[in-house]
Amino acid sequence: MEGTSLFVWGMIFGVIGVGFFTYGKKQKLTVPLIVGIALFVIPYFISNVYLLVIAGVILVAIPYYVRI
Repeated sequence: MEGTSLFVWGMIFGVIGVGFFTYGKKQKLTVPLIVGIALFVIPYFISNVYLLVIAGVILVAIPYYVRI
């Protein structure tokens, strides 16, 4: 069951990451661009569901609080 959860959460964060990446690329903003890349790469490196969700939520929140 954990493999399925990892897959689903990885897909969710991957889709959000593609959205951030596209937005950052079109607007020429570095924070959403880097967060987008990180969001669709982290599921490959984190094999614990809870850590993946925590890391994903933190990464999704970064562009709203960091304005560069």
